[in-house]
Amino acid sequence: MKLKFTGKTAIISGGSGGIGLSIVKKLIESKIYTLILDIKNPPKKILSNKFVSFCKLDLTNYKETKKIVLQFRKSKKRIDYLINAAGVLLFNKDVGVEKIDLKIWNKVFDINLNSMIYLLKNVIPIMKKRRFGSIVNISSVDALSGDDKPQDAYGASKAAMIRLSKSLAIQFASYNIRSNIILPGPIETPMQNRWKKNPKAKIQLSKMIPLQRIGKPKDIANTILFLLSNEGSYITGIEITVDGGLTAKP
Repeated sequence: MKLKFTGKTAIISGGSGGIGLSIVKKLIESKIYTLILDIKNPPKKILSNKFVSFCKLDLTNYKETKKIVLQFRKSKKRIDYLINAAGVLLFNKDVGVEKIDLKIWNKVFDINLNSMIYLLKNVIPIMKKRRFGSIVNISSVDALSGDDKPQDAYGASKAAMIRLSKSLAIQFASYNIRSNIILPGPIETPMQNRWKKNPKAKIQLSKMIPLQRIGKPKDIANTILFLLSNEGSYITGIEITVDGGLTAKP
């Protein structure tokens, strides 16, 4: 199956590293004109690609986000796709609600959820005018359950993304705008650098996963490309779990 994206454009938040960077590479391969929004720079090789533009942006800054979205729309005359991939997990600071510093709680929600809302608020009206759009949001399997070693701000913000994504699908279906959400399981990204210090933990986790491996960023990127494409044109309002079968276990 060959996916076609001729002339299409995309905005991706958090596209400079990890899962986001893998998605950007797939967008480039598909010749989709892509705007990366991130607080850190992507690799120079990515920046040199003719299908890529980059804006260094604090995604929690609404005014700057609005300005940049409108500039991209003016340049490309359209915005077809939005991928909300920005996210943060503060392992040792994101603790249970009894002990968490409220500044940490608010920071996690600002990056994981509010940045998504800031982009949606400005991109959706552009999609509505053209009566076309596909939105993919990246949540986490951590949104599906509680934990006795809590990362409550992360899990709660990712759960809120699921509810919002479904609501968008219903609200804007009449404009041919689709909204779906991906729930990755364990994925080998810089966020999981802790495995370098404790490789046994990675091995033990792999054994718990039915497919017997930790996921790769490309596993998420491939799923997203399908959801963006016309081949996924009847799919909206769903969450797709990409976790090697981990959450299917009893």
